[in-house]
Amino acid sequence: MAEIPTDMSAAPELEVRPEPSGGKILVVDDQKNMRATTAILLRQAGHTVQEAEDGATAIQRLQHETFDVILTDLRMPTIDGMEVLKSAHQLAPDTQVIVMTAYGTIESAVEAIRRGAYDFLAKPFKEDEVLLRVGKALEKRRLLGEVSLFAEDFRKRYGLEHVVGRSAAMREVLDRVLRIAPTDATVLITGESGVGKELVARALHVTSRRGDRPFVPVNCAAITETLLESELFGHAKGAFTGATRARRGMFEEANGGTLFIDEIGETAPGFQAKLLRALQEGEIRRVGESTPVQVNVRVVAATNQDLRKAIAEKRFREDLFYRLNVVPIRIPPLRERREDIPLLAAHFLRRFNQRTGGDKVLTPEATARLLEHDWPGNVRELENMIEQAAALSPSREIRAADVAFEQPVAGAPVGEGIEGGATLAQAVEDAERRTITAALTRCSGDLGRVARELGISGTTLWRKMKRLGLEGRGAAPGE
Repeated sequence: MAEIPTDMSAAPELEVRPEPSGGKILVVDDQKNMRATTAILLRQAGHTVQEAEDGATAIQRLQHETFDVILTDLRMPTIDGMEVLKSAHQLAPDTQVIVMTAYGTIESAVEAIRRGAYDFLAKPFKEDEVLLRVGKALEKRRLLGEVSLFAEDFRKRYGLEHVVGRSAAMREVLDRVLRIAPTDATVLITGESGVGKELVARALHVTSRRGDRPFVPVNCAAITETLLESELFGHAKGAFTGATRARRGMFEEANGGTLFIDEIGETAPGFQAKLLRALQEGEIRRVGESTPVQVNVRVVAATNQDLRKAIAEKRFREDLFYRLNVVPIRIPPLRERREDIPLLAAHFLRRFNQRTGGDKVLTPEATARLLEHDWPGNVRELENMIEQAAALSPSREIRAADVAFEQPVAGAPVGEGIEGGATLAQAVEDAERRTITAALTRCSGDLGRVARELGISGTTLWRKMKRLGLEGRGAAPGE
């Protein structure tokens, strides 16, 4: 396999390699022969290529043009490849940078990749190696472009227009979201199960300047304590039994965007100490590694617990609480904002009609019946009830008789004693089971379609189904 020579006169006859979708590439090298030879190879592979003889010229081009991939020499006078890499991340974050150097030390490669380079090439390199690395970089750039294309759809699905409510309490929530969205302040969202904490977190994300970057949710209650650190921080190969390869954690997956840590009150003090350090230092350490990794993440945490009580009981670190509680947002339960019930019911019914092509309507009597209920499962329970009533109603009109509640035990507090002694958690679990079962039926068991319809990640859906004993078509995460 031929190597790219540094002397143009020694350049071999290059075979034309067709590329189904060429990219726009900038080659930056102060060695004219090397730069020109690399450019020829890439052009013959079907790419559009521009050249820059030094770092200053490259940065100037970046200020006026967008490239899919940049190949830059690492060692150049005045402005080196590291500066080109830094400018590329500032001016065009999705552009993939491959650094090239004749001084191919491990330290240089690690430092370049740590600073965000996609890949590393040591001179002299082989033709096929260049084309392979560039092809993979273009694929990543294409995927990032697709994420950007779907960003508007993401906004429509999870934006503020879906945080429904006209009550004073919800207006206060929405006002706070709009005021803090442009900042990077850490947010702690509190409220009972089912009030819509993740929905508010998503709305906060998409209305922020990070809205076109990743939103990564993690539910601490759904992950065992031993795996939680690995899930969030990642791990090195061989860090523990079963770690057959290195893996990035959710902090790194959310880099540049928002990490939503749900059920933060379920974590153990040992993990809380590591999370506190990550928030303070802006860096994480993968399990089994000692080298820190810088991350740029906005953290939004949520809990249905009283963290001040947990602090008093030594179950939650006080210093972590104050680090998370920079901007608190409390979402009131549905029973405290009954004026929102008709709006929410209409919203959920409209979504049901859009999915099924139906034209169901709620009668005033049915709405009045909804207003009488205390909603221990909150918005999640209301959504499930509308879904159930619309599916079972024999006519176009949903009547009061179609709204059937499970009767609580007489004298039981709200959320307790439901259906012969069931707890609030059991009521919510039943509501989740019914909602997922209905979605599985509509989507013929396709887990991908179900996750998209319910507005949750595939991993979250799979974990919920496993916990609820449900089955569907599709592989579990990682399989």
